[in-house]
Amino acid sequence: MSDERIPVTRDVGQGTAKLMPDVDGERAWLLTVDGAPQSYVDLDDPQHLEFEYVRRLAHVLDCAAEPGLPLDLLHLGGGALTLPRYAAATRPGSRQAVVEFDAGLVELVTEHLPLPEGSGITVHTADARAWLEAAPAGSADVVVADVFGGSRVPAQLTSLEYAREAARVLRPGGLYAANLADGAPFDFLRSQLANFAPAFAELALVAEPSVLRGRRFGNAVLLACDTPLDVGALARRCASDAFPARVEYGDGLTRFVRGAAPVPDADAAPSPAPPEGAFSLG
Repeated sequence: MSDERIPVTRDVGQGTAKLMPDVDGERAWLLTVDGAPQSYVDLDDPQHLEFEYVRRLAHVLDCAAEPGLPLDLLHLGGGALTLPRYAAATRPGSRQAVVEFDAGLVELVTEHLPLPEGSGITVHTADARAWLEAAPAGSADVVVADVFGGSRVPAQLTSLEYAREAARVLRPGGLYAANLADGAPFDFLRSQLANFAPAFAELALVAEPSVLRGRRFGNAVLLACDTPLDVGALARRCASDAFPARVEYGDGLTRFVRGAAPVPDADAAPSPAPPEGAFSLG
């Protein structure tokens, strides 16, 4: 990797990617695609998580098993591999498969933000849904989905059949976590929860209170498991962040989802386009 601290711009499959050095970190970088922030990586401190939704996904991983216990993780969507780097640092010995559709983005990240030796992370250039369908049953402890085509979750990852595939790939007690985005009246989020309800016994949603109250468009993390979730531990971690989040579950989540129906593949649609400027820099 070059020691030069200058921005790197390259056309990739999803648009124009740019790696920009962070002046506050000697080897910290921000990845944007078409001006929208995608990932932040500090190569010297993989446990530093700049984006709030990534911190929430990390809290989920922290609560998924005893501290330090290695896990088999499947990441759908890669970006600059922020969360896989975090898991490698906090759960050494974990085996992690990352599926990223954009070959140009994989090449850029591999070249300028290399993984440490022995990270246990393997990156595959493939379609997330096709990879999931081909994965062996019961092969993952955790599946993390953070897949956006531009600023929207692709339709093939928003259906009932997709949810059932995720359940099939997880081991008993395994955990599914997805980064989604929506705003009031939450037709998309509610449909996603309705998709996962038939396949998983336990569901939860993690987001900032202002998002859950419909005051603004924003990220929400959907959780699904076939055994009870440790909601208390997760809620404490999320509440202690600089931008606290709330964990919605149980009766509150049931009321939130009421009236929503699962969406089959034939009717699946991408997540809603965010309002202009919702996820842009500056």
